[in-house]
Amino acid sequence: LNVKLNQRIIALPHVKELFVQPASGDNGTSLGAATYAAHLAGDKIQKMEHAYLGPAFTTEECIAACEAHPAKPIFTRVENAAQKGAELLASGNPLAWLQGRMEFGPRSLGCRSILGDPSYPGVADRINAQIKYRERWRPFCPSMLDRVAEDILQTAHPAPYMTFTFDVAEKWKSRIPEVVHEDGTARAQVVTRETNPRYYELIEHLEKLRGNPVVLNTSLNRRGEPMICSPTDALNMFYGCDLEYLMMEDVLVTKK
Repeated sequence: LNVKLNQRIIALPHVKELFVQPASGDNGTSLGAATYAAHLAGDKIQKMEHAYLGPAFTTEECIAACEAHPAKPIFTRVENAAQKGAELLASGNPLAWLQGRMEFGPRSLGCRSILGDPSYPGVADRINAQIKYRERWRPFCPSMLDRVAEDILQTAHPAPYMTFTFDVAEKWKSRIPEVVHEDGTARAQVVTRETNPRYYELIEHLEKLRGNPVVLNTSLNRRGEPMICSPTDALNMFYGCDLEYLMMEDVLVTKK
């Protein structure tokens, strides 16, 4: 998970492509064990296309969590969560975002994330002030649509898991400044419609509103705590920080 070293490995002349399993720690051994057991059982092992292997929750379960929570959340059911989320981002708001199956491994990849518009000046500082409290020199990461990734990152190398940094093209640095590191690189996630359709749609809506098919993405948790899994987890975190908007499937929770 040393993303800078991985970038150097990719740049070596004899390396065509680098694969880094996204849960490259003790938790990754469970995937290896399951793969081995499946192989012994006669299964044909498929290529790993995504890390969305954890629990998922329905909109009804999200509503039930809101109704049971002691903070008595103000919530509404929305018709188009991706569009509504993009509108909040385009207004400069950070957005807590829970949808689909939780990511396997230490990276939030659009299912348990805090999002921002990377073209909006100061949004990273707002996220820091409201919840993350991390050093400003530590950049947040961009999630970008697959159709523009090569233009932004100057390579067609696969990047589904935020396990590599890439050199950001000069013309893009001023367009998405909140996700570019001081050395001109970004730890990017390339999003495909096939693996995460709702997240893809959110970024498409943001592009229509702001002109850039890129979103700032950081993990859905408070500093020093594990990533959020369930709607109840998300509500506990939401009422323990200064975030103002939380989208859980088709449920929007607000503090205003």
